[in-house]
Amino acid sequence: MFRGVWPRVSILWILSTVLFFAKVEDVDSYSCHEVKTAFQMRQIGPLKWVPEVPGTDVDLLVCKHQGPSCCTRKMEDSYQAAVRRETLQNIHSYSSELKYLISGHAIAFQDTFQYLLSFSQGHLSSLLESSFPSLSRRALPHVNRLFSTLSLFLRGGDVDVEASVHRFYDDLFPLVYTRLVNPGSASEGTVDRLDCLRMTRQDIDPFGPHPAALALELGRALGAGRALALALEEGVEVVNATEHVGLSRECARGLVKMQYCSHCRGLTLIKPCVGYCLNVLRGCLASVAELDQPWRRYMAVLEDLTHAIAGQHSLELALLGVRDQVNEAILHAQLNGSLITTTVGKVCGPSVEKTTSSTHQTGPGDTITSSTVTSSSSSSSSSSSPSSSFPPTSTPPSLPPPEQLMGQLTNFRREFLVYIKRYKSVFGTLPEMLCEGEMVVDDFNCWSGDGVVESYTGRVVGKGLQAQKQNPEVKVRSPNPVLAEVKKKLEGFTQEIQERMPGLGERETWGDLGSGEIEEGSGDCDDEDGCQGSGDHADRTAHTEVSSDGRPRASDPARASPGVKAPPVVRVRGDAALPAWLHLGLLLACLALPWSL
Repeated sequence: MFRGVWPRVSILWILSTVLFFAKVEDVDSYSCHEVKTAFQMRQIGPLKWVPEVPGTDVDLLVCKHQGPSCCTRKMEDSYQAAVRRETLQNIHSYSSELKYLISGHAIAFQDTFQYLLSFSQGHLSSLLESSFPSLSRRALPHVNRLFSTLSLFLRGGDVDVEASVHRFYDDLFPLVYTRLVNPGSASEGTVDRLDCLRMTRQDIDPFGPHPAALALELGRALGAGRALALALEEGVEVVNATEHVGLSRECARGLVKMQYCSHCRGLTLIKPCVGYCLNVLRGCLASVAELDQPWRRYMAVLEDLTHAIAGQHSLELALLGVRDQVNEAILHAQLNGSLITTTVGKVCGPSVEKTTSSTHQTGPGDTITSSTVTSSSSSSSSSSSPSSSFPPTSTPPSLPPPEQLMGQLTNFRREFLVYIKRYKSVFGTLPEMLCEGEMVVDDFNCWSGDGVVESYTGRVVGKGLQAQKQNPEVKVRSPNPVLAEVKKKLEGFTQEIQERMPGLGERETWGDLGSGEIEEGSGDCDDEDGCQGSGDHADRTAHTEVSSDGRPRASDPARASPGVKAPPVVRVRGDAALPAWLHLGLLLACLALPWSL
């Protein structure tokens, strides 16, 4: 009995299965319910624009095809607005973390710079208070002005560090001469004589080689710190520009065709082919890809700048050495006091001696408490500091040893470089990142823009504007003017930094500046682009993670770092997908097996 019933049941089952697969290919058998659901879930536009059943003779501009369609012209317009919005949001999701990384470390570096300046200022004030109390109170305004100027320089202000250091010694010389070298002179209150001492300090040379040495050392160290701060600001501007890049009309049409034209046929779950997606997005982001090489050079300079300020503790040593340099300069003036007095008499005229009782109110043995220094420093800074954003630092009762400050910038450098290296090719691999994941498929059936295919057979072009001449999916008519200006500015900034500091960004480890030049020159479809591999190379790429330039990806110590997105790996399969008819045949064979038994 069961043997008679079972064949009939099996035949009905087989026929139902065949009809089900036939319906997948026949949109006439469907309503537009799934299209309306996807339209609503993606918040593309009003649901009233989606028809209930597929229509014929629909006047479409992008999603044209033979047969009924679930799309209308208003839906097409909404799809174009949606793909622009979604693509820019996806770009922002990848670039926002890079921008946060750069801007966050820019703040961290600046905070460390200001802390080192504050400590160095307090360190010098402590020296004057403890070793030269007779001039410390009057010297503090000049100390405040010097460090306020250095702070302004590190924040990008138009300041000459060497001139500021020499001006500090010019202002210091009248105090050292009238209170330490020749404390019995009555010329302290003579404005003309004080001006003469100030203006002729470099000719008299009371401090020996120490002013020039300090000016040179601070100029070099702070110059690298300033360049790093400006470079980080430049990086943020570049990322901001790419986040707000405009998508051309041709790009929007290509994106609609890739993402939503399948919906018009009722295929709301089909995914684009890998090669097809790369063609569309490489066409849309061709101007962004032009930033790849300038960005790599910029990143090389950025890495070397962090080494310059922190690799050998140069900035920390320079700032912590201000105290010793000033101390040696004053001691040099005291040791050569008689010669300096003779020279001053010839240059500025002889001084009139006064009695000891009428000399300065604060003699060499006077002491000044730290609270006095604080109030004096605050009042003088408000009147003489060129930048009120850098408050004067009071002398702490007990200063920590300088060794405790060493290595702070090195720690920031280590952390910064671990993350930043992973973004050196971000603009060249952005299409791969956007195509990665749920957006595309690289096995069995996928969407080619015109229909469902087993694999994309079009030519996958390279990156950049030059390669887009052969792009079969998106026509790139001209470069984006905003990004072209950003590229020009980035190249000019990098060149200016390298001219000021020769050798930056020229190390061998950054020699791989190519971002698809070989790919663009040949125009061949390679494994990285999602084409079928051949021979041994295909076998290797089937098991190896490859970077955007086609090289095996080395192990990265930051790979497991939380919160940092690495450029996704494009995995290439060397075997072809099984045809759809073979899947159907296997299914029918399995269903017919009980009948044969």
